[in-house]
Amino acid sequence: MTSKPSVLFVCVHNAGRSQMAAGFLAHLAGDAIEVRSAGSTPASAVNPVAVAAMAEVGIDIADQTPKILAPSTVESSDVVITMGCGDACPYFPGVTYRDWKLDDPAGKDIDTVRPIREQIEHQVRSLITELGIALTA
Repeated sequence: MTSKPSVLFVCVHNAGRSQMAAGFLAHLAGDAIEVRSAGSTPASAVNPVAVAAMAEVGIDIADQTPKILAPSTVESSDVVITMGCGDACPYFPGVTYRDWKLDDPAGKDIDTVRPIREQIEHQVRSLITELGIALTA
């Protein structure tokens, strides 16, 4: 792994789980980790309920846009976290893969998305610790 690890979060639409995870990672690790997110079938915009849920904890993801998953992005990442993207994520030797089992916030209300947000924050904090990076928040 390089001195500044690169983490890629992948979900189907890159509009909820992966955007929330990227928001937490950027907030909690600062610039110590390169943060990326993408989707196998990106939506046209980030889920507004995910944006609202993150705003409740002081993290603004409203300016993010869903991005298409490119093999080159996967290959150049140190850690790839998948969240329900199935077999759409290409495999490259030397890349560490993890699959986080998280409910999809698509179509859910804020009360349903909050526990998903909390699970994501817990997972992201554990990842940062595992990578040996100090928390900034």
